[in-house]
Amino acid sequence: MTDARAFLLVIDSVGIGGAPDAHKFFNDATPDTGANTLGHIAQACAAGQAEDGRSGPLAIPTLNAMGAGAAIKLATGLDLGWPAPTGAYAAATEVSMGKDTPSGHWELAGVPVPWDWTTFPKTTPAFPPDVTARICELAGTDGILCNGHASGTEVIDTFGAEHVKTGWPICYTSVDSVLQIAAHEDHFGLDRLLTLCEALAPMLHDMKVGRVIARPFVGAEGAFERTLNRHDYAIAPPSPTLCDWVQGAGRSVQAIGKIGDIFSMSGIDEVRKGADATLMNHLSDLIDTAPDGGLVFANFVEFDSLYGHRRDVSGYARHLEWFDAALGRLLPKLRPHDLLIVTADHGNDPTWTGGDHTRERVPVLIHGAGARDLGHVAFVDVAASVAAHLGVPSHNGTSFL
Repeated sequence: MTDARAFLLVIDSVGIGGAPDAHKFFNDATPDTGANTLGHIAQACAAGQAEDGRSGPLAIPTLNAMGAGAAIKLATGLDLGWPAPTGAYAAATEVSMGKDTPSGHWELAGVPVPWDWTTFPKTTPAFPPDVTARICELAGTDGILCNGHASGTEVIDTFGAEHVKTGWPICYTSVDSVLQIAAHEDHFGLDRLLTLCEALAPMLHDMKVGRVIARPFVGAEGAFERTLNRHDYAIAPPSPTLCDWVQGAGRSVQAIGKIGDIFSMSGIDEVRKGADATLMNHLSDLIDTAPDGGLVFANFVEFDSLYGHRRDVSGYARHLEWFDAALGRLLPKLRPHDLLIVTADHGNDPTWTGGDHTRERVPVLIHGAGARDLGHVAFVDVAASVAAHLGVPSHNGTSFL
């Protein structure tokens, strides 16, 4: 139908457990078997085990009505006793061999990853000499700092003062296929950092490293903090994604959050960025103004970046409740032929060991498709369903609509 629109919202890392291959993925030496981001947060809140001592159920009535609890039960058998849903829901399973941002988003957009990602060893140094030499060449420095696995917030506390003194960039990685470079916006320069990461990215992409990420920060020793000027230089998807399908049909594709970075701007007409609260305002505006026939594709990253990696159960719970309340105010604004899907790209269980993503199934919660149990679906079926709703050709997956 010509007046159909689609809104695809990725609440980053809100997994629901039950990935059949979770035993192949690890946090430290512990396999991800049994991780359940949303289910374990709900249980911790009900038991008063969140860090702020809160008790009582996790208050997410909008997501509950869309089928969040039913999707958890479908994925794992865990029954949280939440009300029966009034929306359509499913549990989606990933086939790409990664539990990272590009793998999840590309597959949701119809393109599973056809290769194994390159990751760096948990050694110091972590990066090969030729990579380190290239960074130094591009940065104009004699060396780099860290050169190992590290937390993004801890690494600037540990190396920030030395970075300001020497000018050497702080380079670190994680279990994901990523090389991150942190630098001070004033002492090193934001433009210089972005130029460094952009110039380095082709070398890393040739190695099948998924992303080079610029991580700017500000402040003084003891009070360094990251800014919102992060930029991801991601490897391009290996084939056209949902964004390209929609744009190729002459429709608009508007991206919210880091979607533009994830897809290397392929198939995207407009990008709006900011903190999650700002992104929600952008979403509200686009519900009012997005043209007929188009796609709005959003990522809300703070579930993952601020709470999942930091294993902050209380913060994660509060952010879920914030998102749920905001979404509840937006749903009545949707037009009769709009489709809105809430899903996730992977898990990041804040009750789990370690500090990395967890391999999980993800919820697929649908507003605008009636009340149905859609069962188990594939990530690529999300793309096929959005394409079917918009009436554009799909190149992979099966529509569940």
